[in-house]
Amino acid sequence: EVQLVESGGGLVQPGGSLRLSCAASGFTSDDYAMNWYRQAPGKQRDWVAGVFGFSTRIADSVTGRATVSRDVNKNTLNLDISRMTPEDTAVYYCNSGNTWGQGTLVTVSS
Repeated sequence: EVQLVESGGGLVQPGGSLRLSCAASGFTSDDYAMNWYRQAPGKQRDWVAGVFGFSTRIADSVTGRATVSRDVNKNTLNLDISRMTPEDTAVYYCNSGNTWGQGTLVTVSS
C-alpha cells in the first residue's frame, strides 16, 4: 500500500523556522515526483515545493525562505521554512501522484 505520512507540524513563533518531513512507504520515493502543498483556513490548497528527479522547485510564496530535499536513504521528503509569518499558517500536505498524506498543521503565532 502506498502511503505518505507527514510530521513536524506545530506552533511556531513569527520569525521562527520549521522542518516538515514526509515518510513514504509502499514505493521508492526517488523514482517519483513529490510535492508539498498547503491549505490555509478558508482558502484553496496551494503548491509549495516539489522535487522532480534531480530538480527542486519552490513556489514564489516561500522562495528565499524554503528549501525542499529528498532523503533517499530514509525515503522521506523534507521541507524547511524559515522566517515564518502568520501567513504560513496552514495544513501542510505531502503528495506524490494521486497519493496524499493526512496533513500536518502548522500554526505561526506569538
